[in-house]
Parts: sequence; structure tokens; C-alpha cells
Amino acid sequence: MEFETLVRSRRMRRSFADIRIDRDLIEQCVNLARFAPSAGKTQGWNIIVLEGGDTESFWSCTLPAERRGSFTWPGLLRAPVIAVALADPDAYVQRYGETDKAHTGLGEGPHSWPVKYWTVDASFAVMTLLYALDDVGLGSLFFAIFNGEQELRSTLGIPSQMEIIGAIAIGVPDGSDAPGRSALRQSRRVTDFIHWGKW
Repeated sequence: MEFETLVRSRRMRRSFADIRIDRDLIEQCVNLARFAPSAGKTQGWNIIVLEGGDTESFWSCTLPAERRGSFTWPGLLRAPVIAVALADPDAYVQRYGETDKAHTGLGEGPHSWPVKYWTVDASFAVMTLLYALDDVGLGSLFFAIFNGEQELRSTLGIPSQMEIIGAIAIGVPDGSDAPGRSALRQSRRVTDFIHWGKW
């Protein structure tokens, strides 16, 4: 797919067909995400991938069964793959404590970083992954984990220092989902974004 077409056509999908996704296809897309920009080539992000029946462990923590009856997007629960994206601050502290980066002072601890580049880099990787998934014909939805984070950490064995960036539902779109409410908002024009020379 042409890049411009990919960028313009990609959107978040909220309803999926109950179709198994080949693990090699997921690996192929995650492999492309490795090429996202990364400070010091630290690549301090990880993804936990839950497939098939294992996705229930995610939903049990974040959307218990008693709350699902009123859930706005029931088709989301059919996603055959749920990936949890993680960022590792310690990886950046360690990398910037190495000889070629020690002069920055960023190896002293996460508090030394004016910008949390582990979050930035993981976000770059997730966006690249979303494009890669769309390019192979899969749908995806990136969403925040607002409920049950501690239970999810315990269930999936997520180390305490890891920052949870969010979750990604992956699957074959079933064509029944309507755009989210935010899709109706007017998009900003390119001239609204660019400030030539100064603010």
C-alpha cells in the first residue's frame, strides 16, 4: 500500500470477527516496529501478546464480566489478539550510563530525564505497529487501561518498573463498528499546526 493511502485510510477498529490471527503475521508487524526511532537505540519497549482464550485474562482484569452488559463496544471483546505495550525506564537509565552517553547525566535515574523518552520511544513503536497491522489487512485499536492495572500487572507478571503505555486489540474487522464519537470532530488544518519561525 502507498504510504499516503495507508496514513489517510488507517483508523481505529472496535469490532472484530472471531478469526484466529497467525502468530507469524503479528511477529512480522512487531518486527517492523523495531525500526521506530529510539533514543540512544535503547529500544526499551516490550509487548505482551495474548491470543485466543488467553485474552480473557486481560478482560477479566480490566472489564469484569458484570460490567460487560453495558459496554459500548461488545465487538471489541472478540478481538483474537490483545497486546499490552510497555516502556522500561531502567533500560534508558542504564543505556545513558554507558561511556558514550554518560556525559548527559541521564544515567543517574529516571528523575534526570526532562522528557520521558521511554514513553516517547514506545509510542513511536506502537504507531509504527498500528501502520504495519493495517498494511497487512488487520484492524487494530489502541486504548488506555483505566481499570484493573494492578491486577493486570500481577496476572501478566509485569515488572513494577515497567510503564504500561496501553493495550492494542488486533484482528480482522467485521465491518460493523461505527466510528468513535471523536471522529466527528473537525480536523485541524495544516496551517493550524505549523508556526514558521516563532509561535
